[in-house]
Amino acid sequence: MMRRVKKGRIADKTEKMIALQSAKAEDVEFSALEADADDVEALRRSEAADERQLKAMFDNHEK
Repeated sequence: MMRRVKKGRIADKTEKMIALQSAKAEDVEFSALEADADDVEALRRSEAADERQLKAMFDNHEK
């Protein structure tokens, strides 16, 4: 999470990029026991999008 140096200060582009990179590096663990319906739907949609992307990559590669 980005920390502000002083109240009311807007983070510059470098600070935002550093915060974004550190957020991307975090491992997120999916727990089926703690998942609600929205979590399960998001996972399903993500998997479907991955399948479409892979299919498009293979279809374009064969041409």
